[in-house]
Amino acid sequence: MDELQKLSEKPRPGSVIDANEIATIFTTIIKASEFANDRQKRDLLRKPFVQKAVDTAKQKAADFDEEGNWVDAYAYGYYWLTTFDEDNKEYEDTADKLTEKAAIELRLKEEKCSDSIAPWYEGIKPEMFIRAVQMLDPYYVSVIDYNTMAEHGIKRLMLLGRVIEKASDKLDIEAKVSELPRWFAGLNIIYDELQGPFASVTRDKFTNLFKDAIALNTITIDIPQEVVIAQFAEASLKSLDPYTTLVWPEQIKEFQKSMTQQFSGIGIEISKATGVLKIMSLLPNTPAYTSGLDADDSILEVNGEPTNDMSILCAVSKITGPKGTDVTLTVQHEGSEETEEITITRGVIEVPPTRGWQRTEDGKWRFLIDPENRIGYIRVTAFTEKTVPDLEEVLDSLEKDSLNGLILDLRFNSGGYLTSASKMVDLFVKDGLIVKSQPRYGFSTVEMAHRIGTHPDYPIVVLINGQSASASEIVAGALQDKSVKRATLVGSRSYGKGSVQIITGYTEGGSQLKYTMAYYYLPSEQRVKNRDVMEKLGRKDWGIAPDVEVELLLNEMRTLAEVQRDNDVLTKADHDLDSQPVERHSLTETLESDPQLAIGLLVVKSKILYEGGKLKFHIRTAKTDIGKDAANN
Repeated sequence: MDELQKLSEKPRPGSVIDANEIATIFTTIIKASEFANDRQKRDLLRKPFVQKAVDTAKQKAADFDEEGNWVDAYAYGYYWLTTFDEDNKEYEDTADKLTEKAAIELRLKEEKCSDSIAPWYEGIKPEMFIRAVQMLDPYYVSVIDYNTMAEHGIKRLMLLGRVIEKASDKLDIEAKVSELPRWFAGLNIIYDELQGPFASVTRDKFTNLFKDAIALNTITIDIPQEVVIAQFAEASLKSLDPYTTLVWPEQIKEFQKSMTQQFSGIGIEISKATGVLKIMSLLPNTPAYTSGLDADDSILEVNGEPTNDMSILCAVSKITGPKGTDVTLTVQHEGSEETEEITITRGVIEVPPTRGWQRTEDGKWRFLIDPENRIGYIRVTAFTEKTVPDLEEVLDSLEKDSLNGLILDLRFNSGGYLTSASKMVDLFVKDGLIVKSQPRYGFSTVEMAHRIGTHPDYPIVVLINGQSASASEIVAGALQDKSVKRATLVGSRSYGKGSVQIITGYTEGGSQLKYTMAYYYLPSEQRVKNRDVMEKLGRKDWGIAPDVEVELLLNEMRTLAEVQRDNDVLTKADHDLDSQPVERHSLTETLESDPQLAIGLLVVKSKILYEGGKLKFHIRTAKTDIGKDAANN
């Protein structure tokens, strides 16, 4: 509050808040509100300087919006407004429109990385969406509201028109801008058909409205019809839920890569956050690991093409490629003025789904977070076909060394295969129901636990947060469930997906439909509440609630990410640690940066003591000292 007071007293010409000050002011306001109770938050909102900052952010956003600069409208305005006042529906709706327009513009001027790469909309046919609708009508998880689907589709096409109106000179498609008034008029006529108490849209009428929109484009702005199809389809399917989507032919490879965590490349993690393309980390057992590349190297050229104006997506597409082919990177090693050309033969890359809390000097993971008390830590980043075999290999190794307790970290894990989740639960549960999937029609599908292969009954803590979704929620919820009580959950409420998706090629033409076909239920028949449904009801009790709630502040989240990144980095096989030491953080520093992990470790120790075990306390942090006193008492 003192910091905010200083900002309010800062002299400004005409008492006008500059756009560049908005971030500083709102960061301070948000910091204050994180520590405030409800009454203090209300008082904070009423402060004249805060109101002035809010009005300035709204006005700056409106100015940028009018200029067709939707990224800045969001960044300087509604990003801060929705973060500060997350329950404000007006802010949320405006932010959604800005991000939609920015996304449309980005798609329409998408960087073409080479002449041999087709545009993203290549191969899109209207029949793909029509077949998707036919498939969804009987098999979607709930009865479809075609009025809402149509409204969202038409509104998206109106936004498409606004983007063309404001940014036609920046787009990579041709459009008859002079025909935009007729485009909008035609869309308004279609939209008016959806209004009124007696308006009812059947599946057939919805399909006809879709065809009308395509025909309207042909006689007015005349952009590639594939763009109209994609925009209408994406918006209308999104109105069902965020997970039902059509994967277009040119997106299939990236989609499959995200699902399997397998691709053909060289095995590096890259970033362009600072404007320079840098290697953040290497992946083990990959071509890059023994190539001479190293963490913190700058990639100046890819196959002779400079990277300074290259987007991160374009860089990825150029570095990856078919197995057995070569790519040449021109790099500058950290601390050197010289450049070096390194040619690497691409191979099949598998991103390991399990990690420890820190890497050793030779790049292996440390899975014991408390070696003296034999407490393990395993971070699972995705649920792929490899996840459970990898996890079991680590568990077997730890158990041979008398594992006393385990922390399973599912934070920031957005999910994956349901079968992988159920197999993970099966490792720790002897019998009974793990998860049940219930479609709208037909029989439910159940996953059951098996006594064979169950691991010892040591205490388990599962860490979750708002980015733990889907398969992560199945594992956390099933292990926590009152009929099982196998694990204690620590952290913050999970994302709240609560549904199961399947993928079908019924749409043909190289496209695929991913759609929600069932809700899932935990062992005691408890349904995991869906975030979107709960938000529409004005509630926040979605997902899985932790047993021990530990919310992180924004600065704590940043510190956690920085420390975790340092502990995760993998350098080249022959990295000289004497001349270029790798920054690692001690266990004490790691726990101090991560309150959720620190409390999770405290809970595991408490459970070990409760069950009659013995512990040694040598880690000296405020949190573990508290744990020591609590355990002794």
